[in-house]
Amino acid sequence: MTTLTWLYVPGDRPAIVTKALSAGADVVVVDLEDAVAADRKEYARQATAERLTDPQPIPVHVRLNALDGPLAAADLAALASLPGLCGLRLPKVTTPGQITRVARTTATAEGSGPPLYALLESALGIERAYDIATAHPALRGIALGEADLRADLGLRDDTGLDWARSRVVVAARAAALPPPPQSVHPDTRDLDGLRTSCAHGRALGFLGRAAIHPRQLPVIERAYLPTDEEIERAETVLKAAEAQQGAQALPDGTFIDAAVVAQAHRTLSLTHRR
Repeated sequence: MTTLTWLYVPGDRPAIVTKALSAGADVVVVDLEDAVAADRKEYARQATAERLTDPQPIPVHVRLNALDGPLAAADLAALASLPGLCGLRLPKVTTPGQITRVARTTATAEGSGPPLYALLESALGIERAYDIATAHPALRGIALGEADLRADLGLRDDTGLDWARSRVVVAARAAALPPPPQSVHPDTRDLDGLRTSCAHGRALGFLGRAAIHPRQLPVIERAYLPTDEEIERAETVLKAAEAQQGAQALPDGTFIDAAVVAQAHRTLSLTHRR
């Protein structure tokens, strides 16, 4: 199933993690980094390890502490081999070497390890997006961390992020990775703003979005599911393609080619969630 929603929850709040598992997200991301105060880091790690000792009802990822800090190694040692872990989200990645080191550290005797996801949150990370995206087969996706990136670039509003957003979308595609999800919308009560932002992200090539509150989940899902009109058009394209004899155009003048057909298939691949 295509993943559209990732719900972040603080690792030092086990009761909140429990609620999140039934909140309707596709993936729950237990955060050990920004959402946890310094004096709660060890407890958050222990509570998360206890949770992930057993498989969970939906996929659970963990966002580690900073890879260049003293806590990430302990996070990996405690969590990487647990049955309930479905992925590791790596914060503030700036080099391909960070990916390869984590992949080697978490590899099992059989050579496999948990899927890795890189968060690009700085100008340097964006500049190296493709190199990071192709660093190791264990890397299954990249995404932006927009709050840190906005601060790094000294931006006053979101318009300055559009180049970086497109850069990450292109890098993911060039590396044969899934389209990246959008970064979180920080105002949990601004659902209209979230809806508008999702429409913009979808136009840029993102697929799905991270959330920090369950109320954001249905807005994100609706924004990224195809509309009735998009489904009808995709079905028309595929029917026309099946009967095509040479070049053919739709009633609106659009010529059907391989790219148009591929887009129609992508649109219809999401209809099972409606």
